[in-house]
Amino acid sequence: MASIPQGTKGLRTAALTAAVGVVLSAMAASAQEGLELRGAVSERDINDDLLGAPTNSPVIDDAEPTPPRNSRPPAAARSVPVAQDELVGSREGPAILDEPERSGRMGPDAIRTGGIETRGARLDGDGFAPIGIRAGSFILRPRLEQGIGHTTNANSSTNGRSSTFSETALRLSAITDWSRHSLSIDANVDWRKSLSGEELDELEGGIRGELRLDIGEGLDGTVGAGYRVREESASSPSAISGVEDRPLRHTLSGTAGISRDVARFRFGLTGDVHRDTYGDAKLLDGTVVSQSERDSTLATARLRLGYEISPAIRPFVEAEAGRRFYDERSDSAGYERSADRYALRSGVELDLRENLNGEISVGWLTERPDDERLAAISGFVTAGQLSWSPIRGTIVDFNAATEVEGTTSAGETGSLLYSASLAMTRELRANLSGRAAVGLEYRDYAASDAHDRVIWGEASLTWWMNRYAGITGRARHEIQKSNLPGRDYDETSVYLGMTFQR
Repeated sequence: MASIPQGTKGLRTAALTAAVGVVLSAMAASAQEGLELRGAVSERDINDDLLGAPTNSPVIDDAEPTPPRNSRPPAAARSVPVAQDELVGSREGPAILDEPERSGRMGPDAIRTGGIETRGARLDGDGFAPIGIRAGSFILRPRLEQGIGHTTNANSSTNGRSSTFSETALRLSAITDWSRHSLSIDANVDWRKSLSGEELDELEGGIRGELRLDIGEGLDGTVGAGYRVREESASSPSAISGVEDRPLRHTLSGTAGISRDVARFRFGLTGDVHRDTYGDAKLLDGTVVSQSERDSTLATARLRLGYEISPAIRPFVEAEAGRRFYDERSDSAGYERSADRYALRSGVELDLRENLNGEISVGWLTERPDDERLAAISGFVTAGQLSWSPIRGTIVDFNAATEVEGTTSAGETGSLLYSASLAMTRELRANLSGRAAVGLEYRDYAASDAHDRVIWGEASLTWWMNRYAGITGRARHEIQKSNLPGRDYDETSVYLGMTFQR
């Protein structure tokens, strides 16, 4: 082999040494760059990204999705809050009661769609919250209660007698996990059947759906519809006495609204339709009394203007105009009861995220019948629905509403029914939740100085054996006092049963 000149060999050695130096320098620079890129990203963060963040409970894919940006209904599209039967209480989903009228009986605990401090979050160790069932883009949450109850006044009347009964309550809520719009559907059926004592056979139920739309360009829309059927309460001022079975009341409702944000202002327009029809009343002597003259439709339009003081506080003013149409132009006594309706309200919307949200308003409302012989129904009105979470696991809810109650009694116009309630729900332990509520109702008759006062209180406990089954107990007391003869009553009721959820 030819020998390599010493000079050439030195050059190759120098070149090889230089190449190794370049490679080593590049590797060092790359390592330094990697350290600089990590910066605030810790090794634990990288592992969490690869393996999933650690948690005390597993992530549930079927957990309720985080609501889309427009999930809170437009200010102008929200309906007037309802009375005590819609109290937000436990963690299972909203109650399906869209009427301000009190049902006059102790139903299952009102339910809610997740705590305001936990919507869209992990379960964080709550092993007793409902998971839900995925059906396409919907999350379904069924709930069933079955138990035995006893009441000292079965029909909430002056001469009501005691009864022991079986009660079955079925709830179903469904909500979409769409990224932009939102659709929710809620349905319920309650059935009470007497086992001994005063005869009871009551069936009540309803369904309601609401579609919230993020139209774009600052526009939000809401469309909703509902149906409800129930027996008319014996304590209703228009109830017919001496009936074999209390007649049914059917209610259809619909709403459509649109709102737009312009700078700090929000403009909203909402239309509502509410129709009530009443079944015939069958008396104890077999006589059938038609109640078709009570059938009516209320159509209203509301215009709202709000101003954003801060992202959490938005005062507003709202004007309402509408008309109540009775199917029969004149009732059996010859009175024309169709009426024009006007209202003006002022209030404030609150949105402090997990701590406090809702709205409250006050104002004045009047309904003026076409017949000049009938006095107008006018008065101060209140409305509100606030939810406050002072600490995790505790929810305090306030509800207020004012309802115009019509009548077909000769010479009478109707009444204003004011209702307010305060409820607190507390998770006492991981598997034990409690609820306490108090309420007040005041009925002011338009054509006289007569009035009714109702005070009630309720407490309940639910012990969860596992995520799907629990034992529920409730107790309720209610008193009505009136300056009209034959309208005073009091009622105490208790209930014990099983609760099943998914």
